[in-house]
Amino acid sequence: MDQMQLSPGFSIPSIGTPLHQPEEDQQILPHAYQQQQQSMPHMTPMGGLSAYGLPSGMNTPGKSMHTYAPSFAAPQSMIQPQTPQSLMSPMVPMTESKASATPVHNSGSSVRDPDNIGSVNIHQTMGPATPMTPMTPSEPAILPQLQNIVSTVNLSCRLDLKKIALHARNAEYNPKRFAAVIMRIREPRTTALIFSSGKMVCTGAKSEEDSRLAARKYARIIQKLGFTAKFLDFKVQNMVGSCDVRFPIRLEGLVLTHGKFSSYEPELFPGLIYRMVKPRIVLLIFVSGKVVLTGAKVRQEIYDAFDNIYPILKSFKKQ
Repeated sequence: MDQMQLSPGFSIPSIGTPLHQPEEDQQILPHAYQQQQQSMPHMTPMGGLSAYGLPSGMNTPGKSMHTYAPSFAAPQSMIQPQTPQSLMSPMVPMTESKASATPVHNSGSSVRDPDNIGSVNIHQTMGPATPMTPMTPSEPAILPQLQNIVSTVNLSCRLDLKKIALHARNAEYNPKRFAAVIMRIREPRTTALIFSSGKMVCTGAKSEEDSRLAARKYARIIQKLGFTAKFLDFKVQNMVGSCDVRFPIRLEGLVLTHGKFSSYEPELFPGLIYRMVKPRIVLLIFVSGKVVLTGAKVRQEIYDAFDNIYPILKSFKKQ
């Protein structure tokens, strides 16, 4: 160990002594680091000096010396105390290893140039970073929701409305006000108008299936009261849907442009009445952006009518 000699260009300052001279901090400048990197590939494995300035054949008793070349930081910067000068010194650029040499283009093919093998600056090989373009969220699809379905059914028998009103629950009958029994059930939450001729109207359902189920329940109640009721000619007569376009609408401009199909009397009714020809739907359009669609026999007519009116409403959006 007494024969160990340090490399002439390799000085290790005392760990406990802080450095305050600016010239000592220049040891980690890029040109010094490049000189050290260039001297590493030409070191001889036997008889020369190792990376730490030690003879390659020298080993300590009981321990074997393992030499390695640091990839990005010099040993001085590892043990050098942090001083204000060292913090302000320029950073050493990152370099690639020999495997990533500069490609040479010959006859349309990329070939590694053996003469140009060496350290390549990563910051020079990387392209300029482009800022990410923020994604613009697409407009959510607006789908009208069914609010009420009116259906009719024929019970095919004469009914005693007074007997039904006296023996059935949740039923009311006032012949002076309305010539039908008004009956309600909770599931599905609907209301039925039962006439003495055996015809019945069911309202309040939110879907076609609920409307049919409610009509069957009313027919079963009539059967339990002793009437020979049947379930014939069930038909959906009207569907009502509603939606919100989420922007205010200029109703005055809409009635001037589409006066053939619309009427707007704000002193009588705050909404614009738009009568669509195909499909045959009536729309109530309000300045807040709420739209009510009625008059459909099937659900698809509600959706088609809204698809037709939405571009028109968007063209009359308030700025």
